[in-house]
Amino acid sequence: QVRLVESGGGSVQIGGSLRVSCKYSTSPHHMGWFRQAPGKEREGVAVVDGYSTTLYADSVKGRFTISKDNANNILYLQMNNLKPEDSAMYYCAAFCGHTGSECLARHAYFHYWGQGTQVTVSS
Repeated sequence: QVRLVESGGGSVQIGGSLRVSCKYSTSPHHMGWFRQAPGKEREGVAVVDGYSTTLYADSVKGRFTISKDNANNILYLQMNNLKPEDSAMYYCAAFCGHTGSECLARHAYFHYWGQGTQVTVSS
């Protein structure tokens, strides 16, 4: 069983930055960030594996960075140059028994989820 607790969401202006965090109880091989806007499917944002290999959705490449603090069991998502389309509920996910690209593409592959933290980007 993996317990995940997100924090750090909020409201930010277009072009601003925000960092969301996810405190986890144990570290499975794959962890990731997903997001879901109202009326839309949950989509993968970024994943990281046990070797610190990272993968990103095309929409966030060059703007978002996923990282893990293994000493303190915290997963981060640093978000820069935020756009209105980044507004969503952001979820931390853990344990995906597939490849990194498969994990990023299908949220159903992840077994454990946090409660989510809201990110709102506005002018």
